[in-house]
Amino acid sequence: MKNLLRNPNFYYMLLIDAVMVSSSYLLSYLLRYEISIPYEAWDGIRRTLPWILPFKLIVFYAFNLYRGMWRYTSVQDLKNVVKASSLSSIVIVLTVLFLFRFEGFPRSVFAIDWVLTLLFISGARIAVRLILANNISSFWKLRQKTPASRHLLIIGAGDAGEKAIRELQENPNVRMRPIGFLDDDEDKQGKMIHGVPVLGIVDDIDHLPEPFDEILIATPSARAEQMRRIVAACERTGRRYRTMPGIGELIDGKLSVKAIREVTIEDVLGREEVRLNQDAIRSYLEGRRILVTGAGGSIGSELVRQIRRYRPAKLGVLEFSEFNLFSVESECRRYFAWIPVKGYLADIRDRSAVCRVFADFRPEVVFHAAAYKHVPIQEEHPHEAVRNNVAGTRNVIDSAVEAKAERFVLVSTDKAVRPTSVMGTTKRVAEMMIECLNGRTATRFMAVRFGNVLGSSGSVVPIFQQQIAQGGPVTVTHPEVTRYFMTIPEAAQLILQAGAMGEGGEIFILDMGKPVRIADMARDMIRLNGFEPDKEIPIRYIGLRPGEKLYEELITEGEGIASTAHEKIRVIRGRSCDADRLDAGIRELVDAAHRADAPAIKKMLAEIVPEYTPSSD
Repeated sequence: MKNLLRNPNFYYMLLIDAVMVSSSYLLSYLLRYEISIPYEAWDGIRRTLPWILPFKLIVFYAFNLYRGMWRYTSVQDLKNVVKASSLSSIVIVLTVLFLFRFEGFPRSVFAIDWVLTLLFISGARIAVRLILANNISSFWKLRQKTPASRHLLIIGAGDAGEKAIRELQENPNVRMRPIGFLDDDEDKQGKMIHGVPVLGIVDDIDHLPEPFDEILIATPSARAEQMRRIVAACERTGRRYRTMPGIGELIDGKLSVKAIREVTIEDVLGREEVRLNQDAIRSYLEGRRILVTGAGGSIGSELVRQIRRYRPAKLGVLEFSEFNLFSVESECRRYFAWIPVKGYLADIRDRSAVCRVFADFRPEVVFHAAAYKHVPIQEEHPHEAVRNNVAGTRNVIDSAVEAKAERFVLVSTDKAVRPTSVMGTTKRVAEMMIECLNGRTATRFMAVRFGNVLGSSGSVVPIFQQQIAQGGPVTVTHPEVTRYFMTIPEAAQLILQAGAMGEGGEIFILDMGKPVRIADMARDMIRLNGFEPDKEIPIRYIGLRPGEKLYEELITEGEGIASTAHEKIRVIRGRSCDADRLDAGIRELVDAAHRADAPAIKKMLAEIVPEYTPSSD
């Protein structure tokens, strides 16, 4: 309120509206009496206008008509004008009826006044927007003649394409002239958006009459197959092509041409935006002390970013790497300093260190993302995989129980299903530990199982990118190897959602979509970098590495998977567990790990997880 009163534009807007309200009231009388207003009517105007004018302005203020910027007048602003005008007219009519019984006041005057008020008040705002837009457009038209202007073709004549056109036309710093749209929707053919025509379908890109310099892909909701076809069409032209991010990537859904970026492998894979039950997540995170282990890693750090939106009382970040801890703490201070953050430099393999962290922080919710994840390296160092993924997880679990944490969410992997690697088997043992705790403690334990995450540490994407930058070859283990993929934000969001659903002992399975052939992904990435696969950048097959398998699975046959209220999350519940046998096996396994006895480790893993099939080195 104080800022508004200090703004000179507020008084200009108030003055304009006062003139408009007075004019509409007087003009309604002129129209009613066909210009010749009798003396009695003038007396009615004199008695009512002094209170009608301030009353309408107060109602306009109550409906936020003076908080918006007229140059950005929108449909919502016009709705507010209709509401404010209608409410004020109704109150005025009732007041005149109560005070004067309409004696000396023609009823039609108030109906005419309502219509004129709508036209004048909304018209003033639209006029300001049009005047400013015309000034920008005039400048835009002058720039079209300059050699610096580049001709832009837009693929997608939907909401995203419309926003792009509007931004381009209103931003004087962008030297691009949109020549037209391409869209496969037959109903849009021959139509125009902000004066820019729809020229045809995507396949017409090779036969357009007007030349273009760049392509903007404005189809953020396109599926993987659609995106691949669009990218292939763009590549045929030899022109530079870029894309617009999905609405989920933009703050509050506001579009800016600065957000336009290069097409990435994530776009080609076509992962859909995740819809979350915000209330359910907020109910167990807001006002709670949240601890994230492995908080400096790719999944852990994204969990930290997502959690802060739900305003926890305090956020604890536990990390073994000094640099990663520094990075995540710095990001917390820079972007959400209002949330108290406590960093802990600790190794989950050190039981006493973990106990000290939990005793100090007393977390109410724990997200356990700390783990060794690189399959071939863990095959070579199975003792470290056991010490970290099994013994370390046990340390965190025991400390959570001791601290009386309410929830414990284990971040697991699809490699725990019918594992052929030490890494996958150790994660399956971790899952079994939380299954055995179901109903035995006050803490509710659950696991979330998903596949490969694009851009995470150890992901194939940065490896391929580096190999392409070096001129190749791009190395793929096997022509038929497939993997499930999702993005880091999607994985973190679904972990939070699954945590809200858990009652204890569940393993939640995230919907990974269709598996992707790694060889196809390599070819897509080569094309996205402007090269021809197998010609300019060769692909070389090097064979499966120890512990790897051709196809990853998300469930084991007979696990009894069920659907949940969320379309992207399924659940495995109520599996039996011999806790004493598991504890005894884990003790022997950890003893073998301390001796670095690889054969004994694999033997014990096979006893604990019967479906484990060690790969031949």
